[in-house]
Amino acid sequence: MSFAPPPSLLTPHPPGTDAPPTCEVPHFAPVRVRGGRYQLRQLVRHRRRAVAVGLVVTAAALVAAGPRNADGARGHPVADPVRGHRAVAMVSAPVRIADGATVRLLRPGDRVDVIAAEESATGGDAHVVAHGARVSKVPQALDGADGSGALVVLSVPRATAARLVGASSTARLAVTLC
Repeated sequence: MSFAPPPSLLTPHPPGTDAPPTCEVPHFAPVRVRGGRYQLRQLVRHRRRAVAVGLVVTAAALVAAGPRNADGARGHPVADPVRGHRAVAMVSAPVRIADGATVRLLRPGDRVDVIAAEESATGGDAHVVAHGARVSKVPQALDGADGSGALVVLSVPRATAARLVGASSTARLAVTLC
């Protein structure tokens, strides 16, 4: 058995003879689809509202993704209060430096290390008494001052000031610039 098409289909027809006759298309209003680009335009017009919605969604996502504890509390527990840091009390400490020429090199604002040198008769040990002390003032030497060194005022913490006073009574003090 052969499946050949009928002879009417094999004969060609002139183009356009099988098409229906033309007619006029009626006028109708454009079709508007809700959503899509029109919602985007509205969102752009109302930026503040869009930003607010974005922030709300972000906050909700952060809360949902946060850690879960058994008691439901987040962050630091209330039983462990945050300790406040006390400010270091700075005091002005007048210090007599053995070498007056060294003191003339200093200016207010300089940082110095103060070194206590024991007398050589008692062993001659030297150690740093104050690290990074700020020079507050360099008073002018008096005309009648002997060779007992020069005075300098240092801004140091209260505990360091006590060490400076103790060291100046038993040793000669020297400074090095930081």
